[in-house]
Amino acid sequence: LPAGTVLDGEAVITTEDGRISFEAAQARAASAPVRARRLASQRPAHYIAFDALQLPSPNGDMRARPYSERRAALLSLLAELPANTPIQAVSATTDRDTALTWYNTLHHQGIEGIVAKRTTSPYRAGRNGTSWLKIRHADTIEATVAGFTGTARQPRALAVRLPDGRIALSQRLTTALAAAIAPRLVPQPGRAYTQGGDAYTPVSREIVVEVVAGTTRHAVVTVVRLR
Repeated sequence: LPAGTVLDGEAVITTEDGRISFEAAQARAASAPVRARRLASQRPAHYIAFDALQLPSPNGDMRARPYSERRAALLSLLAELPANTPIQAVSATTDRDTALTWYNTLHHQGIEGIVAKRTTSPYRAGRNGTSWLKIRHADTIEATVAGFTGTARQPRALAVRLPDGRIALSQRLTTALAAAIAPRLVPQPGRAYTQGGDAYTPVSREIVVEVVAGTTRHAVVTVVRLR
């Protein structure tokens, strides 16, 4: 990309069957340099560009411009890259039927849902319900990490605060998730307890994770992704 380019996007890795794998991306990020290079040679990552925040002169800062203009500028920029570039624009459409087809058929490929953006909206960092909306397939919710079990270097499970205020203990973390979350854990002295009576070490730094809420008596949840 030319100097002065700032994009909003996400690195993705696909499995042998062509499915996008968040677990593979997290494992890559948690790998030592030597192993990461080996994995990258076996299964390279791609960068999916969602939006253009800044482009080289004469465009400059694009954030105040409507999404329709930012999208057109992004496509024009990427069209200048080599054909084998690992950078590509996210698929987009203004046709509702096409969007519904994508939503109903692509989840088997690891696509977690669709994002609806207003074509007239400027770019705003963070969550903003007036300009874009994420529609997921899975019944997942975002939760704040209140603490953990195990050690800060090797957490076994997370205590998460659900939207209704309850604090519940998650199921055991995968190795990749534990490795990704551990560097961000800042433990506080003492012990705390969930509504179910499970003890955990509280944390002082806010971390947001995506979880699938369980239906068991103890409201066990499964952490699927670090946000």
